[in-house]
Amino acid sequence: MASSRSILFLSISMVLLSSVAMATDHIVGDDKGWTVDFNYTQWAQQMVFRVGDNLVFNYNPSFHNVFKVNGTLFQNCTFPAENEALSTGKDIIPLKTEGRKWYVCGKADHCASRQMKFVITVLAEGAPAPSTPSPPPSSDARRHVVSSVFGLVMATMISIVAIFA
Repeated sequence: MASSRSILFLSISMVLLSSVAMATDHIVGDDKGWTVDFNYTQWAQQMVFRVGDNLVFNYNPSFHNVFKVNGTLFQNCTFPAENEALSTGKDIIPLKTEGRKWYVCGKADHCASRQMKFVITVLAEGAPAPSTPSPPPSSDARRHVVSSVFGLVMATMISIVAIFA
């Protein structure tokens, strides 16, 4: 009886931990952060975004902010009310739903003239990545390492349960 409970517990743990292990924090702009004169469109096209991932914006809040906008506001570089801006300098946006998402900086001419805007498409959790573009090595490597460590831990736990059962 205790053996079947242990196996049930491990099975449930594997399912729950696998979704946590697969989530990715996407540092917007990588080591450059959220700043002017960086090609965020190109950066975003190299990534694969899924429900459960996070966008992490690192920037100096004296010079920049972040707005989540719709497609029309994005095209025109117009913004909602200032009180809707994210402005801590380390903003984390969880990607909770599938679909297109648009982000811009609302300071000065940063959106219109300085390339501080990008659009992403968020895929369903577990959805296969599109054939092109492929994820960059850093994101893929992080996922692979986390998945490998998770698999090793689970295999070890199952082996221990099997030995002592």
